Amino acid sequence: MASYSIREINTIVNGELIGDTTEKIEGPEELQKASRNQITFIGSNKYVKFWADSKACAALVNHNIKIEPGDNRAFIKVKNVDLAMAKILERFELSAPVFDTDIHPTAVVHETAKIGNGCKIGANCYIGKDVELGSEVILYPNVCVFDETSIGDKTVVWSGTVIRERSIIGSHCIFHTNVSIGADGFGYRPSDDGQQLVKVPQIGNVIIGHYVEIGANSCVDRAKFSSTIVGDGCKIDNLVQVAHNSVMGRSCIMAGHSGLAGSVTLGDGVIIGGSASIKDHTTIHSGATVGAGSGVMNDVAAGKTVLGYPAQDARDMLKEWATVRGLMKKK
Repeated sequence: MASYSIREINTIVNGELIGDTTEKIEGPEELQKASRNQITFIGSNKYVKFWADSKACAALVNHNIKIEPGDNRAFIKVKNVDLAMAKILERFELSAPVFDTDIHPTAVVHETAKIGNGCKIGANCYIGKDVELGSEVILYPNVCVFDETSIGDKTVVWSGTVIRERSIIGSHCIFHTNVSIGADGFGYRPSDDGQQLVKVPQIGNVIIGHYVEIGANSCVDRAKFSSTIVGDGCKIDNLVQVAHNSVMGRSCIMAGHSGLAGSVTLGDGVIIGGSASIKDHTTIHSGATVGAGSGVMNDVAAGKTVLGYPAQDARDMLKEWATVRGLMKKK
């Protein structure tokens, strides 16, 4: 088990050390659950009251919080607790599951597939015709990669994920369990007689950039034609839907249970809150934020924050809610 002195921890995060502790730090933990050999964090003043009863020997503390650590305890003051804690977590990250062989004997790999150096392919994987894997790609057991798909270097795909034909996946991506890439888009139209629904063929593909992470049970559907695109650095939570022909710019965030309908366009750095829904053919421009649970019906300007159902400027929505609450109190 790794352990660090408080000074070694401070070297990692490059903060300001306040106080001292002789305890060896064996891992991070929440403020109220930490033991004496653990470091915790205090990111805002509302958590300061819990420090006195915490057993942690040390804490990362936002630089604007004024509090003393106490005897044989230490603070490391930093500008951003979350980023500093990420560096600490990296040091205590557990090893990934081990592969006994590079390509498990139960994996099915088509003879035309090109497998890069250092790839790991787990039990019961399927690799289709003309698939190309870059170097050091990891496919955990029960992953399917269908024909003519390419996957870039050092991408990790966890069990149960299905990547459909002709998908183009960048390097250094992470797909968590049961992700679906390239399933048919949801395209139906009433038949001429109005008695049934006609399926519209979805003949496009999915293109995913570099350093993209997609959470468990999320879906990115193929395009009707052309491509559904997820830009470099996007981070997608669990249970998220990205529909056909949608385009996500660089470094967008989509929280759990949110969804894009067909042909939605996101600019760079857009943030979509949990359970938010975006209407088809809508554009959300760069730097905009959509609050959790909101329903976006119209385009959103760059840098704007919207909230509510239907979504509108967050300040206007909050004023409206306050007015309604005031009226209810008068009754």
